Amino acid sequence: MLFSSNVFLYMFLPLCIALYFAVPRKLKNLVLLIFSLVFYAWGEPKYVLIMLASITVAFVTGIFADKSRYKEKAELKARLSMITAIVWNLGFLFFFKYTNLFIKTANDIGGFGIKALEIALPIGISFYSFQTLSYVIDVYKGEVKAQRNILNLATYVALFPQLIAGPIVRYQTIEEQLTKRKESFELFSAGVKRFTYGLAKKVILANAAGALFEELSAMSNDKLSVCAAWLGIIAYTFQIFFDFSGYSDMAIGLGKMFGFEFLENFDYPYISKSITEFWRRWHISLSTWFRDYVYIPLGGNRKGKGRQVFNIMLVWALTGFWHGASWNFMGWGVYFGILLLLEKFIWGKALQKTPSAVQHIYAMFFVVIGWALFAYDDTERLINNLKNMFGLNGLPIINDMTASKMLGFAVTFVILIIASTPLCRWLGTKIKAKSVAAFDVVQTLSIPVLLILSAAYLVSSSYNPFLYFRF
Repeated sequence: MLFSSNVFLYMFLPLCIALYFAVPRKLKNLVLLIFSLVFYAWGEPKYVLIMLASITVAFVTGIFADKSRYKEKAELKARLSMITAIVWNLGFLFFFKYTNLFIKTANDIGGFGIKALEIALPIGISFYSFQTLSYVIDVYKGEVKAQRNILNLATYVALFPQLIAGPIVRYQTIEEQLTKRKESFELFSAGVKRFTYGLAKKVILANAAGALFEELSAMSNDKLSVCAAWLGIIAYTFQIFFDFSGYSDMAIGLGKMFGFEFLENFDYPYISKSITEFWRRWHISLSTWFRDYVYIPLGGNRKGKGRQVFNIMLVWALTGFWHGASWNFMGWGVYFGILLLLEKFIWGKALQKTPSAVQHIYAMFFVVIGWALFAYDDTERLINNLKNMFGLNGLPIINDMTASKMLGFAVTFVILIIASTPLCRWLGTKIKAKSVAAFDVVQTLSIPVLLILSAAYLVSSSYNPFLYFRF
């Protein structure tokens, strides 16, 4: 079930809200858990059992990891509990997500003829596996206490606002909120506004950019030009940002409606002036997860430059591989790992001395190239598109089709550019500083307008993908 679907917007969510606020405090988590399981089971009911099994393993191992630390000579038991949780979560993640990739790779290299397994990827497994992992690890490290109520732990893991595409919410962030949160009209209102903005970003902006990318990427080379290849990838660059950040906005907004405060996942990444800054602003919950649970435990930058280089490259290879069962994702991760190393050790200081505009152009050039690597999991299409972008396939620089598309989407691209910057927030701050009443009127009117526009787009268009569903 998608947040941007009519079933969710007009049936699931209103019913969930009505029941949630109708029941007493002690039953609110139960209502959220039931609706979260229904939400998850909507696409593939049988995979609910895997998620419930992961919750059970996290509950049991968490208790042992926590209780054992307060007993003498019980460090081994605590460590085994943590290792059990790691093996369970990573084992299931690798089995469902990567088995067929390794089979295909083995067949391509060795011609073994191994039959691929007929298994589908459980939705959201990458996200809830990381959440349960971080919970048990944090319990083992003594940063949080083990949850003794399995209903509360299950609510944390299965909570439908963040279940299938994040942000990756750590247990320590909402530990107290699971039992002591306070809903309010102000928080609910803020949640509705945030959800509406996210819905509009997804339905109006991401889908428009995605439709152009799909159209151009489906064309044969005889109809394309170098500019068309760039136009398509730039459209994808906007699509993936508004698609994923819009979903994160909706998740954060839904959390507020039910009294939860999730951390931000995006901070205007396309205004970055370096690749290092970009990754401080993009998918923050994932990059900080790898930093805290992989990079730092490996030694970070504390064991010499050689070890630091190894740690960075390993983290970014894993970051790429986390995104999907295709080698282009690992290549994408390695690509960014190399750029981060180059900025850290070679040209980072020189880059900072250049004009801001140069820094921004540099960052966005390499980000767009990165999305070109990310967009195509078919190696042949990926190589062909990169050749088109750099004029290696003999395409004209521009043709009539490209000029027509550029003119037709000019206004859309202006809106996409503005919406990906803090300009609207800055204008809102200026309006509020001059007149709070005017600001409230503008903000209040924008919500129904965006809801109506989003609903109209959903009714009139059959194109409504969600990119991060497959990750």
